[in-house]
Amino acid sequence: MNEEKETPERKRERLKHEEVKRNPAGNMNDAFNRNEAGNLSGLAGSLGWKGLGILITVLIIGFIVVSLFLK
Repeated sequence: MNEEKETPERKRERLKHEEVKRNPAGNMNDAFNRNEAGNLSGLAGSLGWKGLGILITVLIIGFIVVSLFLK
């Protein structure tokens, strides 16, 4: 796509993806900061499928450990 005809939304997405490629660890920090503002879809979108999978796994394991200790 030509940059002259690129919409602002597409430009933001392109810049966001370039930043993720350059700094993947900073992306997780950004995602958690967005989540504090109450935007859960922003957290899921910026973490990507690997980060979201790790987050879900940690939550499930944490729930299991807590339920074992509270029995």
